[in-house]
Amino acid sequence: MRKGILTIILFISILTLASAQDYKTGIGFRAGLSQGLTVKHFVNGKAAFEGLLSTRWSGLEITGLYEIHNQAFDVSNLNWYYGFGAHIGFWDGNRDWGVLNRSYTVVGIDGILGIEYNFNEVPFNIGLDWKPSVNLSGYYGFRPDGGALSIRYIF
Repeated sequence: MRKGILTIILFISILTLASAQDYKTGIGFRAGLSQGLTVKHFVNGKAAFEGLLSTRWSGLEITGLYEIHNQAFDVSNLNWYYGFGAHIGFWDGNRDWGVLNRSYTVVGIDGILGIEYNFNEVPFNIGLDWKPSVNLSGYYGFRPDGGALSIRYIF
């Protein structure tokens, strides 16, 4: 009896992990108020690391995120995800914020909430996310405008 229950639990766990994602690694472009490159790699059926290299405010930002993925709305190939991470940025001040022509090095934390669809016919996926962040050093403040659309080649 015990072995039967353990076998059923193990089987359900494997099915749950397998259904959370449909690819191992994706590389592509991210477009929003900041634009750049995205690389996402799954470390297991539900957990992925995503790296972002983006430009904004005449500068560069590098972000690392840890994300948890789950199937959305019982739709095959449609997943929602959430996670957290950190960033470091090298920006120039402009007329909208900071001191004009002053360089800033910022470090902060990020959150992410998104949804993505993996196409069966072609090895691509498309995702839409919201990535708010808080700068903890360099130029302090909350940035709620980190949303973007990503298109990745998946393999």
